[in-house]
Amino acid sequence: MKTIFKISIVTFLAIISFSFQQEKPTVYLVGDSTVKNGSGNGENGLWGWGDFLANYMDSDKISVENHALGGRSSRTFISEGRWDKVHDQIEPGDYVIIQFGHNDGGPINDDFRARGTIRGNGEGAEQIDNMLTGKREIVKSYGWYIRKYIVDTKAKGANPIVCSPVPRNKWDGKKVQRSTKEGYAQWAKEAAEMEDAYFIDLNHLVAKKYESLGQQYVTDSLFLTDHTHTNEKGAIINAEIVAKRINKLKKCDLSDYLKNN
Repeated sequence: MKTIFKISIVTFLAIISFSFQQEKPTVYLVGDSTVKNGSGNGENGLWGWGDFLANYMDSDKISVENHALGGRSSRTFISEGRWDKVHDQIEPGDYVIIQFGHNDGGPINDDFRARGTIRGNGEGAEQIDNMLTGKREIVKSYGWYIRKYIVDTKAKGANPIVCSPVPRNKWDGKKVQRSTKEGYAQWAKEAAEMEDAYFIDLNHLVAKKYESLGQQYVTDSLFLTDHTHTNEKGAIINAEIVAKRINKLKKCDLSDYLKNN
């Protein structure tokens, strides 16, 4: 015996609409403590800029997830399995913003952190018996790891955006020290260009902003305990710079999700 189900035209169209409706995309942030300090709740008054980027995005259209973690380098965020957890969640049309460099200059092998990477953007590698983990490991260059994030993101049909690391509160006269030429800002740019990814020169843009505010103001108002980690006001300034630069990236649809475009 056949059973016939009758549905209205309105119900039918609603079902069709629902079946084609896609979940809103997500912006995933990966990086170090300058992107998310501690658990992202402002412990000790310190914040990363990633905790405020969502303030500039239209939450009805897009989500922002900050997976950055203090103390991690481009290498250890991968070796600890943190990148795999993010990568598993990425869907086509999502965005991944990548910012590492502050911890990549440390020792490649020691019994304390063992988080350093080979300087530069080359294909060289160094095999070590990691004194911290007790495991054998092949360590690559900073640029190699940044390119891996880009390639992995594109493989999921998502859009990578590389940021050079924000500058530290270090000055030469009236100028903020930049990580250019033989430094992580330059290597981040090169890696992005090699894999055709979007690039935000956060190192230069934030340094330029700090210079406009002056060393005394920056030191007294944007930093608390050291020359690397910003307070809430400093993190908001950096997040705003990221948002404004997103709006200027050519052919990057993420600008469509900014508040007031």
